[in-house]
Amino acid sequence: LEKRRETGDLGGTMRLGAYQADLAKGSKIAEIYGDMQISERHRHRYEVNVDYKERLEDCGLVFAGMSPDGVLPETVEYPDHPWFIGVQYHPELKSRPLDPHPLFASFIEAAVEQSRLV
Repeated sequence: LEKRRETGDLGGTMRLGAYQADLAKGSKIAEIYGDMQISERHRHRYEVNVDYKERLEDCGLVFAGMSPDGVLPETVEYPDHPWFIGVQYHPELKSRPLDPHPLFASFIEAAVEQSRLV
């Protein structure tokens, strides 16, 4: 990806199409996918500012999915929460009414489980 600047043309900075991510062993997202490597579709000009990565990890955020080169965070999760997962990609692009994306199915399952605890 090109280096981001506050001024200038945004051309060439779009992250578009399928990209792979390596998931951390034992992470919630790896459990949801049932795999350690995934391919998901992107369409954005955003990325996590890795200058804050260590600080966020110190607060308990887990960078559970990274680009294969280990540079770009693709997924985060907060283990102390029943279901706190954030992703850089668009899971809705691989979801269908009768075949939901694993993240959506897992989120609904967690919501139903939490509703039973109230």
